[in-house]
Amino acid sequence: MAGKKGSSGVLARVTRTVSDSPIVSHTKRTASDAAFVTKKLLKSTGKAAWIAGTTFLILVVPLIIEMDREQQFTELELQQQSLLGAPPVVAGQK
Repeated sequence: MAGKKGSSGVLARVTRTVSDSPIVSHTKRTASDAAFVTKKLLKSTGKAAWIAGTTFLILVVPLIIEMDREQQFTELELQQQSLLGAPPVVAGQK
């Protein structure tokens, strides 16, 4: 039993020495800084995505709907003209 206690004391001393080394503390500090920067980056990216998505919904979606309505109206006019026997009007000519 005495041999096991002595070997665990050496192991504890080595572990403590490694844990207290400047390389380990520098690595921990760097990992902490990286986690902080990543958290801030994700937060700001989320805000930017929210702004971009909201802007898209407010400005672009109504434009797409209006363009679709205009296209449907143009197709309806062409269909009515062809049923009435008038020659079809090519887009850009009137």
